[in-house]
Amino acid sequence: AEWIAHREPNYICVTPAHSVMDCVNNPMLYPLFNQSGMTVPDGMAIVWLLKLYGQTHVGRVCGPDLMDAVMAVSVEKGWRHFFYGGHPGVPELLVERFSYRYPGLQIAGWYSPPFRDLTPEEDEQVVTQIRAVRPHIVWVGISSPRQERWMAEHLERLNVPVLIGVGAAFDFWAGTKRRAPRWMQRAGLEWLFRFLSEPKRLWPRYRQYPRFVWLALRQLMQQKFVSPDTR
Repeated sequence: AEWIAHREPNYICVTPAHSVMDCVNNPMLYPLFNQSGMTVPDGMAIVWLLKLYGQTHVGRVCGPDLMDAVMAVSVEKGWRHFFYGGHPGVPELLVERFSYRYPGLQIAGWYSPPFRDLTPEEDEQVVTQIRAVRPHIVWVGISSPRQERWMAEHLERLNVPVLIGVGAAFDFWAGTKRRAPRWMQRAGLEWLFRFLSEPKRLWPRYRQYPRFVWLALRQLMQQKFVSPDTR
């Protein structure tokens, strides 16, 4: 809300374990997350790890729930939204669902990009479109780490206070994909539900999780045995 009030451009990374592993495998991605206005834990593995480090106040902030929470206050505050991402037709469904759920919600526009890099001309057209409608928030749903790259590259060009990367949240709210039951979400098993729904597409992402667990445990053990004088 402060960013919007002061027109301060910032982007938010909603970050699960596979995004952390993307950074481990490609250190060039670190700045995209570390230079964000806010990076929040999407995934119980990240939440549990943070709690082990003493951050007892931390809870999960996943894309679909974050979208709903922001939309709930947007009508009163008059925030306008732009949706960038999703297959053709998905943004329209998203707009329909949220407009019904929150009457009076202001939708500034949407754009469904092709599954390839935009040409400079196409990219400039999108930037011009977004700048013309002056949204307060641009929701970006093109999967990680593409969406983090896009937000970092376009932050200063769009003249928008807030960009938020929410990945598959577009599909969940549009109704084109199902979310895991609440008990699986709380148990840290939403990744398993999604994997069973789309094994071929998500296998490259989730096969990194055993290594994530190993690296997390190794880091915790190293911290435990570091003497106070060398910390």
